[in-house]
Amino acid sequence: MKIKEAVFIKSAVNRSHYPSDSRGEVAFSGRSNVGKSSMINCLLGRRGLARISSRPGQTKALNFYRLSQRWYFVDLPGYGYGQVSKELRREWKGMIEEYFENRSQLKLVVLIIDPRRGIAEEEIEFLFWLKLRRIPCLLVATKIDKLTISEKAKAIKAIKQEIEQFSIDLIEFSAKTQEGKDQLWSYLDKALLEDDFS
Repeated sequence: MKIKEAVFIKSAVNRSHYPSDSRGEVAFSGRSNVGKSSMINCLLGRRGLARISSRPGQTKALNFYRLSQRWYFVDLPGYGYGQVSKELRREWKGMIEEYFENRSQLKLVVLIIDPRRGIAEEEIEFLFWLKLRRIPCLLVATKIDKLTISEKAKAIKAIKQEIEQFSIDLIEFSAKTQEGKDQLWSYLDKALLEDDFS
């Protein structure tokens, strides 16, 4: 997929701030510092579009990026970062849930995990939450380049066992080597182009 145009449109903290058009959207979710911004930049071929911070927990709103006048990528605030106050984490949770429950343009949620850490209980809970609401989800194991072949095989096998109950797909990805980029774009393209993605 070649993206001719990719631009940051706006940050939103509630429904009144969302883009008002009906373009399809893919939302990227994951723990703080898991590499959401790096993944978005890699997919779009724009090195500095999604801001990458050395300090986790810096994405404080839903950031909308418009692609070729056709779609949006939505970068969600990271979760699970201990130095963020409980009050702020509650605000983020409410903001994200409001988006998921009220955005008909949402075609797919990409849940990003670090395979070195495995899949955490809060991520399993999130998958249950999405399943109950019939929101399509794709799991992406990123930073895969940091594992040896044997480490990767072991980690991926364990993750697949954990997510078997959800019947969702898993893609291995690296923003550094671009492994999995074409496979991920193929999946996103299908999700965004089909009215009824399943």
